[in-house]
Amino acid sequence: MQPIWDISMRPDDGDAFRQALRLAQRRCDFPVVFGGPVQGEVLHLTQHIGVQTAGLRGLCVLAATGLGGHVLVERRSAAVADYGSDDSITHDYDAPVLAERIRSVVAVPVVVAGSVRGVLYGATRASTPLGDRATDAMAAASRRLATELAVRDEVDRRLRFRLASETGTGHGTSHNEAEEIRELHAELRVIAQTVRDDSLRDRLLDVSRRLAGLGAAQAPGSRSRLSPREIDVLAQVALGCSNVEAAVRLSLKPETVKAYLRSAMRKLNAHTRFEAVVAARRGGLLP
Repeated sequence: MQPIWDISMRPDDGDAFRQALRLAQRRCDFPVVFGGPVQGEVLHLTQHIGVQTAGLRGLCVLAATGLGGHVLVERRSAAVADYGSDDSITHDYDAPVLAERIRSVVAVPVVVAGSVRGVLYGATRASTPLGDRATDAMAAASRRLATELAVRDEVDRRLRFRLASETGTGHGTSHNEAEEIRELHAELRVIAQTVRDDSLRDRLLDVSRRLAGLGAAQAPGSRSRLSPREIDVLAQVALGCSNVEAAVRLSLKPETVKAYLRSAMRKLNAHTRFEAVVAARRGGLLP
């Protein structure tokens, strides 16, 4: 019998990298954008838009070499106005870069949980230095991609816990693991409220709902209709936060948190904070 949860169902991260590159290209009209993931301290350039030769396709960039390797080590954006003559980087990759007639380049790291998971480049074939607008466009694309990868990582983590519990291949979900999942779920909802992009925020909230509902005892159709903010507050209460602490984490006033909590308790037919959390978990609203 095949397991219900299959980690191999994770979407191809290459698509996420390509989407980020397209976003940066649209925002700043880069003629060339490329990049890819970091695996084992090596940057793999797997995604390319606007290239005219095959030199950059599949190129592996080692740490501390070239512009991308420099960004990988320093973990911050860097730019050069004339790649071929710039003395701030090594020139291990001049052949493929100059074959594309690339001159000005900006590279930004994709940082997830403190680790560089990839690098994105934006480039022109003119020697005019790329300004703040270009760097900002690449940085925005990088942040969006980092959020997407973090979400996918969390989904994988939760599925692994679930798979181990259902198949007996592990020790199930320990108390500490369950608490970590709840903390991550709450943090994910906090992050979602800070995202300006409506579509990305909706995706983050959808993922948080899916994470919460994996172990739901009730069918999805029977879940109480709590507002997103009511769930945000309950997620913090479930971690043991007071109204004041929840308010700080959610950037709300304590009185507002109290009002959301009271409303949630009424909808869940709960008389205490604890009862509200239990009811929300049973309904698949909290992990």
